[in-house]
Amino acid sequence: MSATALYTDLSAYYDLLCADIDYRAQSQAVLRLQRLFGNGGTRHLDLACGTGPHVRHFLDAGYRSSGLDLNPPMLAQAALRCPEADFSCQDMCAFELEQPVDLITCFLYSLHYSGSLARLQACLERVHAALTPGGLFCFNAVDKRRIDNASSVGHSVARADGHFNFASAWHYPGEGEHQQLRLRIERRHAGQQQTWQDEHPMVAVDFPELLALLEPHFEVQMLEHDYQRIEPWAGEAGNALFVCVRR
Repeated sequence: MSATALYTDLSAYYDLLCADIDYRAQSQAVLRLQRLFGNGGTRHLDLACGTGPHVRHFLDAGYRSSGLDLNPPMLAQAALRCPEADFSCQDMCAFELEQPVDLITCFLYSLHYSGSLARLQACLERVHAALTPGGLFCFNAVDKRRIDNASSVGHSVARADGHFNFASAWHYPGEGEHQQLRLRIERRHAGQQQTWQDEHPMVAVDFPELLALLEPHFEVQMLEHDYQRIEPWAGEAGNALFVCVRR
């Protein structure tokens, strides 16, 4: 199964896959960061927007929000969730906008979907070009040197069409610029079980490498991956929230 096939085939279950994510807290945190570090504008773009839950929160906060993704079925769901928003099927490493925006977000570690350091650099260049002066770029990332291949996270959801178990884990082979996001979905219904497994190719980068790519284009703040508090990254955690102001 290809890297996008699972998401295409199971796009109707994507929100279940992400049922344990607090989209509101993430969105509210970035709204605070925009007030602290941004330029005061309200034009927003969400990269790898999926089915649009973050876009919904920004719209409700009064932003002119839009999204892009490479998955048409999920974009169709996003358009139903956010009919007043503009969505486009574009590669986040090669996207074009008719007008610049004031805030760009990329949640759920989706920047790693760029897949290679060259494409990651291209993505950052496109983000820089798409922002207004003083515009803000917020995203989260993981440091390849701090990945525990034995660790995973998961949750379960029960509803009328079955009981679902979801699990995901990062895997880094120890060298190079590639890592995988491994996903497993189990569905039990009417005495039968279905299982989907997939590996999504992701770019592997450590935080010094990432900062080196960002700093020609942005003033960068690294924060703890905590959407309730705004605190500088203490240097221990393997993930962080990056707050980047366009130079």
